[in-house]
Amino acid sequence: MRKLLLAVHLTCSVGWLGAVLAYIVMDLTVASSGDAQVVRAAWMGMGLVSTTVIVPLAIASLLTGIVIAAGTRWGLFRHWWVLISLALTVFAVVVLMSEAGTISRSAAIAADPATTIERVLTLPNTLVHSLGGLFVLLVIQALNVFKPRGLTPYGWRKQQAEASRLELSQTPDR
Repeated sequence: MRKLLLAVHLTCSVGWLGAVLAYIVMDLTVASSGDAQVVRAAWMGMGLVSTTVIVPLAIASLLTGIVIAAGTRWGLFRHWWVLISLALTVFAVVVLMSEAGTISRSAAIAADPATTIERVLTLPNTLVHSLGGLFVLLVIQALNVFKPRGLTPYGWRKQQAEASRLELSQTPDR
């Protein structure tokens, strides 16, 4: 069951990263193209990808990551790298959820045939958020791959308690 959950988590996490890369390509198109039809199509794609792919993968990645961390020796609060990874993931999901509304509204404006070419071309891009999100996801990935050493105060206490318990269980009765 643990391996299945790990496979789901890795799939969601890597999928989230890939979907963000695809989104960035469309965001770059919005930022750089002067062709209203291309910008309109890019916005429609961004709206679709953000709501149907990125948001669900982000939420699934967060939830499966919490379950995996809580069920392994790494623990959810024992190691700094896990805690920082969790905090960054929560931060990324919160920012994403906030930005998803903006993206949906802009995509709806761009998709409306009544929207003028000038209005389509003046819709603000979301490059700062998408590139920032990519950076955060890459930092999380690096933390999860390299697992830098360092116990939290809670992790230190747990480690000491386990060592004491092990020491007591190995002491012969007199």
